[in-house]
Amino acid sequence: MRTLESIKKEIEDLGETDLFGTAKEVSHLPEVLADDENIKYLTSGITDGSTWLIVCTQKRIIMLDYGMFFGMKQSEMALENINSISYQTGLILGSIEIWHGGARMLIENCGKKTVKPFCDAVNKAIKELKNEAAPAQTAASPEKSTEDDDIVGKLERLATLKEKGILTDEEFATQKAKILSNM
Repeated sequence: MRTLESIKKEIEDLGETDLFGTAKEVSHLPEVLADDENIKYLTSGITDGSTWLIVCTQKRIIMLDYGMFFGMKQSEMALENINSISYQTGLILGSIEIWHGGARMLIENCGKKTVKPFCDAVNKAIKELKNEAAPAQTAASPEKSTEDDDIVGKLERLATLKEKGILTDEEFATQKAKILSNM
């Protein structure tokens, strides 16, 4: 099991993070993280009326909330099940929206400077996970290349419809998830 000191050092090495109101959750990380799991980025935010610690590792997004009366609540999403992640920023705070499976998770009141690095860390971890899972190919087959081109074309057309305001963010995310699930 990893020590709290080593985890705090790992967090410190990440640079600017937002751990507002999550000291108890941070202290529980040694129990939650696997020995081979590394923190890619973390922040805090409000969802379901409580302040949560949101942690991205190379395997999953972990959400922790240590309540005064109900103890520890933990929720997690495997990276391979995440369809999309996006963020918005305001003057001081930001929010993160995660689509996984058919569900939407909205984390609000995150530190403005942490929402983009968190989303970037998640996207990078997903990409690395897919690269690890993909079998090494010496040459792509023509059929696969054509299929990839078709998927890229569909995603580009979908993005164009969203940009023109024809699709809402939710409709875009749902259609994107359908296209990507058929890969």
